Amino acid sequence: MVAATIRRRLAGAGWFAACAAAAGGAALAYGSLIERNLFGIREETLAILPPGRKPLRLLHLSDIHLVPGQTLKQNWLRSLASTQPDLVVNTGDNLSHRQSVEPLLDALAPLLQFPGVFVAGSNDYYAPVPKNPFSYFAGPSKLPKDYGSRELPWRQMHQAFGNAGWIDLSNRHQSIVVDGLRLDFTGVDDPHLQRDRYTGFPKGSVSSGRAANLRIAVAHAPYQRVLDYFTGDGAELILAGHTHGGQVCLPGYGALLSNCDLPTWRARGLTWWEHAGRSVPLNVSAGIGTSRMAPVRFACRPEAVLLELVARPA
Repeated sequence: MVAATIRRRLAGAGWFAACAAAAGGAALAYGSLIERNLFGIREETLAILPPGRKPLRLLHLSDIHLVPGQTLKQNWLRSLASTQPDLVVNTGDNLSHRQSVEPLLDALAPLLQFPGVFVAGSNDYYAPVPKNPFSYFAGPSKLPKDYGSRELPWRQMHQAFGNAGWIDLSNRHQSIVVDGLRLDFTGVDDPHLQRDRYTGFPKGSVSSGRAANLRIAVAHAPYQRVLDYFTGDGAELILAGHTHGGQVCLPGYGALLSNCDLPTWRARGLTWWEHAGRSVPLNVSAGIGTSRMAPVRFACRPEAVLLELVARPA
């Protein structure tokens, strides 16, 4: 009698384990074959322009992580030119392979016709390496000791961006005029690699502060120290990527990880960052791709973000 009961319980446990394994396998197959290619555009509206200004369309790209042969992703990137942005902001991690630069530039060619700014991410500089995915729960990912041997052709990519007129904001600031409005940008090199060196916002002339303008801060990885110095220095909009929105999320809960010190509930979307008595809109893109070492998304579709900036009430 006891032996029979034990056999029944073991059989039940085996059935449960088999079902769990099957469900896990199905989720992995869905995330790696389907969801990671379900590209979409998240649209947001922000009333942050000076009163009386007409709307400005800002297209935010991040974490493309292109690998040669990703035809669906390349075609979708080309199609984004149909959004007719006034400005493109690229927050890094465009590459994931040494042979990615040419297909990336081909895919972005229609968008390179628009004004743009960019900063770099760690996977622009260095190729990804295999790692235990559970290691992310111990804290933000670290580069291997031999990362120098995995350097990607980022200089070629940056030169092409610059030749098209896009402005490199890695540890730099610059003002540009878009549709008659002065946009004051500041940006940093990748905080995840601790390359960030904040240079402040453009100073301009003694009278420039009285002209209509908007202060925009850009970084790849949204570490809190970076968000704090942007906010404390008067940013009116902050744009970042890096988190992949968690990449593998729990439905109804959200991200389990942000791969930095940003709270996981901020790993994707538009929130407000508060520091030094100021509150600034922070847009964190869930990104367009994944590391080629972990090509899966679950409950976290890839995205570009179209921000419609409109005038504040007078």
